[in-house]
Amino acid sequence: MSTEGAGVLFLKPGQIVVSSHPLLVTTLLGSCVAVTMFCQRLKTGGICHAQLPTCREREAEGVTHPGRFMDSALREMLARLLERGALAGELEVKVFGGSDMFQGRGRGRAVGRQNAEMALAVLARESIKVLNQDLFGERGRKIIFHTHTGAVFLKRLNRSGVC
Repeated sequence: MSTEGAGVLFLKPGQIVVSSHPLLVTTLLGSCVAVTMFCQRLKTGGICHAQLPTCREREAEGVTHPGRFMDSALREMLARLLERGALAGELEVKVFGGSDMFQGRGRGRAVGRQNAEMALAVLARESIKVLNQDLFGERGRKIIFHTHTGAVFLKRLNRSGVC
C-alpha cells in the first residue's frame, strides 16, 4: 500500500475529517472514541474523534460542536459521506477507544464505556455494520487512518492520561 503523496493530519478531540484525497490521519485515544468510515467505490474516508457520548442539550436545534459528541459526530460524518455519493450499506466502519483511563474514580459507567456504547448504538440504529473494533480496556491507543484505503493501524499505549 503506497502512502506516497498523502498529506498528514493530527485529528484533535472534537474534529471530523472526510476526504477523497489521500490523507494519513493520526489521533490519540483514551476514553474518547474514534470511528472510521470508508467507501471503497469512491476511495473516500472519514474519521471522527468524539469526547462525550451525547449532547445534554439534545433538543437544541443545532449542536455548536457536533464532533465533540459521539451521536452527533457520527450523524455529521455519515451525512458528509452520503452527500459525496456513498451508500450506507457499502461503508467499511471501524471503532476504536473507549478506555477506562481512570479506573476506580467516581461512580457509574466510565465515560469511555459510554462513548463506545453510544457509537455502537448509533451505528446499529443506522443499520451500519461494524467491520472491526478495538474498544474498552485500560490503555490508550494511537491510530493512523488512511482515508484513501480505509486501512487503520493501531498501537496500544502504556497507561497514561491520554484524552
